[in-house]
Amino acid sequence: MRIIAGDLKGRRLKTPKWGGLRPTSDKLRETLFNVMAWRVPGARVLDCYAGTGAIGIEALSRGASHVTFVDTDTRARHLIEENLRHCGVQDRYAIIRTLQALPAQTFDLAVLDPPYDAPDLTASIAVAEPLMAPGGLLVLEHARRRPAPDEVGRLRKTRDLASGDSALAFYTPGESGAAGHPDQS
Repeated sequence: MRIIAGDLKGRRLKTPKWGGLRPTSDKLRETLFNVMAWRVPGARVLDCYAGTGAIGIEALSRGASHVTFVDTDTRARHLIEENLRHCGVQDRYAIIRTLQALPAQTFDLAVLDPPYDAPDLTASIAVAEPLMAPGGLLVLEHARRRPAPDEVGRLRKTRDLASGDSALAFYTPGESGAAGHPDQS
């Protein structure tokens, strides 16, 4: 697993030495960042179910102003910290256990990668929905075999992309999504 573009391009990330963690493939991560590239510079990013931290580190590499990594697994939080140190990232990030630990703030981008067997995709999105800035973008990575909901709270699905067994669902708040931009259908 490596960083695809930006200041940290080519840096290799450490992967988990335990089961149960499914890092986003380089190919799917590249697809994700190709779609939302114009949104990343200067963005406040939420990497939820962060695992290795690859999504958030990629965002930092591409100019995000700050990334908040969220993972309940202590081993994953240590792995994220190790990957950030390995890449030479010393600031512009926070690593937390749950979203409830966040002070009041909003995010321009949120990427959620819950376990593919998570019982309720809607609930996973609903936790992050109130944290989305107006005009923001939330992306849900999920198993292709399980369709993502069309809407959750004020978030409306604007696009689906599939790659192998994985899929990405893109959501924007309300009717005021950024029409005409590349991440719109």
